[in-house]
Amino acid sequence: MAKAITPGKLAALRKKPGMHRIDRGLYLRVRGTGAWWAFRYMRNGRPVELGLGPLDTVDHAKANERAMRMRLELLEGKDPKAERTKRDGNGATFADVAKELIEAKSAGWRNAKHAAQWSSTLETYALPKLGKLDVAKIETEHVLAALRPIWTTKHETATRLRQRIEAVLSAASARGLRSGENPARWRGHLDHLLAAIPKAQRVKHHPALPWRELPAFTTELRAQTGTAALALELLVLTACRANEVASAEIREFDLQAKLWTIPATRMKAKREHRVPLTPRALEIVQEAMQGRTSGFLFAGLREGRPMTTAALSRVLMRMKRTDVTTHGFRSTFRDWVGEATAHSGEVAEQALAHQIENKVEAAYRRGDMLERRRVLMTDWENFAEGQPATVTPIRRAKR
Repeated sequence: MAKAITPGKLAALRKKPGMHRIDRGLYLRVRGTGAWWAFRYMRNGRPVELGLGPLDTVDHAKANERAMRMRLELLEGKDPKAERTKRDGNGATFADVAKELIEAKSAGWRNAKHAAQWSSTLETYALPKLGKLDVAKIETEHVLAALRPIWTTKHETATRLRQRIEAVLSAASARGLRSGENPARWRGHLDHLLAAIPKAQRVKHHPALPWRELPAFTTELRAQTGTAALALELLVLTACRANEVASAEIREFDLQAKLWTIPATRMKAKREHRVPLTPRALEIVQEAMQGRTSGFLFAGLREGRPMTTAALSRVLMRMKRTDVTTHGFRSTFRDWVGEATAHSGEVAEQALAHQIENKVEAAYRRGDMLERRRVLMTDWENFAEGQPATVTPIRRAKR
């Protein structure tokens, strides 16, 4: 008979990282915020661990039932791992393991940005190909199917994707959900199957909208519905990065001061960035705040999580604008400043929150030109709406 274990005892164990013995061969493995059942036994002098499912979806009785079947197989001289593979695979999908790995790793990451990046990359490029597959059955061709479409066109993204797929499959191996070599490993494996793109060829500019086309694009964008369309419009009007907008928290906004303060932890340069809110940008923020129950301005599909950057890209896909990217709007903004206005490049660089390469200049620069940037961003919004700018065009500027 299985040892009785109360829900309170399980809840207490879930708070203690490690491997907890529940019954003969049956364990509860806890890592970060994730907890799952495991069956452990010795085979040829080596320990073997088989996952029995996450605690959230498999109760103690079901886990013990699965463990009991494996104990009987051992008594009959069979290998539970081989028997389960013959029977129906291990049942854990790539999506299941990826979700639990992200939850487990989140505790050690500095901020939510890393979890959002992992989720976004896997959801966009890996899950469509690998998500429903049994992790025990994923082979090299499955991994290549996810990598090849973007290997040369989005090489940096593809490189991160490969690393994250490898991490998910390694986690599956550690949990006893699969065996053998990792099909996503690079050295000695995928390096023979995929081209090694020289570093000089990897840097590709993000496709950007020509600045003269922005007013027409803005009209088309405002015809779109949904929160993601609002988020994309805010991205355009503030010239911020996609992850800065997607993960924006309500507490970062001061509506009275018409200011959005992005903390250093969420900025690429690791410096706090103040963003002046123009009239339309302020309207978007106020609209997004209505009825919001989470702390994020743009909530994601999963409760308590922000919108993914992939959601912004999907708006462009709906608009059939495969010729531009979310990041490219920063280039559109910079080109407009340089070619159509008399605003200084220094103010534009501050608006883009670019890091100052000259260390001497960086040491002496104390302010962030907020009020000058407020004028600049108002002109940018007016231009996006097809209205005349308040700044003298560069062709008429006094020398």
